[in-house]
Amino acid sequence: MQPISTCIWFNNQAEEAAIFYTSIFPDTKVSNVMRYGQGMPGEPGAVMAMTVVLNGREFIFLNGNSGFTAPGPAISFFIKCDTQEEVNHYWDKLVDGGSPIQCGWLTDKYGITWQVVPVKMMQLMQSSNAQKSQKVAQAMMKMAKLDINELQRVFDEA
Repeated sequence: MQPISTCIWFNNQAEEAAIFYTSIFPDTKVSNVMRYGQGMPGEPGAVMAMTVVLNGREFIFLNGNSGFTAPGPAISFFIKCDTQEEVNHYWDKLVDGGSPIQCGWLTDKYGITWQVVPVKMMQLMQSSNAQKSQKVAQAMMKMAKLDINELQRVFDEA
């Protein structure tokens, strides 16, 4: 168990979200399901919270049963991808029912914000050649889903 875990508040969608996210990420499991009892703010027997492990990272999914919503892009989950296939996998699955933003950011159907980012882009933007890095940054700003080959092309031509 991690000493610090992220808790995500859902309005009666924790189980649905757990199924959705565990279908996308490797190394996943659902455990420690807690249910509402008599006299609690939820329907007795309904899921109150559950521990969900996504790609080895622990999250707590909470059915809070109130009007709270996802926090928006000020808090996001950053997915480092080694290949374009990984970028495509995470982007395409998470944006389904949600909306693209820009620069590799998207909001999924639960209002959770994700950044799907190629490791290669981070390497290109950390180049000692500031002009090449800036060109990559400018190209990235024009993209929603990030394209490794295009970012590499921009870097090589700068």
